[in-house]
Amino acid sequence: MTNKNERETGADGTRRDFLRLSALAAGAAMTGMHADALAAPRLAPANKSVLHHRFGLNYVPSKNWYYCYNDWDLAPIRADMERMAGLGIDHLRVMVVWPFFQTNPRTVSNAHLDRLDQLMQAAAAVGLDVMPCIYTGWLSGFHFNPHFYHDEPFYTSPKWAAAQALYLKALSGRMARHANFMGFDIGNEIGCNWTTKNLAEGDAWMAEVLRQMHAQAPGKVHVNGVDHTPWFQEHTFSPQGILATHEIVPLHCWPYWTGAAKLGGTLDKPYTHMGASMAQLVRSHARNPAKPVWMQEFGAGELDMPAKDLPRYVDMAIEAAVEKGVSWITWWASHDVGRQYDFHEFEYTLGLFDVNNKPKPHAKVFQRHAERLRGKPVALPTATPLPPPPKRNDEETWKWLMNDMQYKAKA
Repeated sequence: MTNKNERETGADGTRRDFLRLSALAAGAAMTGMHADALAAPRLAPANKSVLHHRFGLNYVPSKNWYYCYNDWDLAPIRADMERMAGLGIDHLRVMVVWPFFQTNPRTVSNAHLDRLDQLMQAAAAVGLDVMPCIYTGWLSGFHFNPHFYHDEPFYTSPKWAAAQALYLKALSGRMARHANFMGFDIGNEIGCNWTTKNLAEGDAWMAEVLRQMHAQAPGKVHVNGVDHTPWFQEHTFSPQGILATHEIVPLHCWPYWTGAAKLGGTLDKPYTHMGASMAQLVRSHARNPAKPVWMQEFGAGELDMPAKDLPRYVDMAIEAAVEKGVSWITWWASHDVGRQYDFHEFEYTLGLFDVNNKPKPHAKVFQRHAERLRGKPVALPTATPLPPPPKRNDEETWKWLMNDMQYKAKA
């Protein structure tokens, strides 16, 4: 019997909406087509907010990390919201841990949806918009996969498509209640959980999911928050597929994970200008110097660099990004991760706040930029960007980025 806190699969129409996904992907695979051939390119921003500066945080709850969904206590969530709003930010990116919310292909937990409702309300109470990341997925170095369909191909299976459809419909229904809902992120770095060497399959899946998001939540900004790999490597999604489906392109700009330390110190350009130059790389692939870009994840912690250098890093990274016309700037993460949990050492000190909600010195630097620039028009570049790298691999991409930075690697 179905638990009262879960909902059954909807009408067959819900399944049909997403079952066409597999046909799209299969056809794309056979013809070599990418998503730009399957969906009308969004060349002009429909949502004018992408042309104005926004500052935000990737929310990491100070108490119980994202395990808080399963041990719910709204009081510390509200306290976090008040502290974060005090930095002058306007939005949060929030992880919706998929296997916590969808316990079975045919059920979505109403109890967990209620908790997400409460989180949205707590954010609205202090003036913060929220973008939920829904097929998550990959988070802080761990895989949080749903406990079903392990042998089915994620991007083309009708079974996966039906489960995804049910989940998206449930979340869309709840988000319609909230004026502070920004739009959906497909998932946090979903290519880390489910990969494909056939980029046409990945692009077709992405195009179809985003189509459904726009249909169910029109007028919002919907994105696919992938890691750096589509821009550095042939991996799951293509730059062309992302550009064809996004009115603002989200970038994850992690010097630590992309080998910037091999090219210079933590206050040299490979660290401080990575986001700015990745924005130019996006525009190079787009052949469009004014393509809006979101620095959706960037950050550093005490494994990465001395704590005393963090304020300067934040200052330099934001200044460089703004100079290159980056629209939205979102730091990872809001709060440190508690040491009671077993994570990679890198994860513990990435917050602007510690686990006791105390702001760190570089939080003040972030606040200064947010209060100075939030809501102001973005000065988008006008110069034609350099052609893309001749090959999409780490070596050639870093050469391109360093050329854009006008930087030579230190011996």
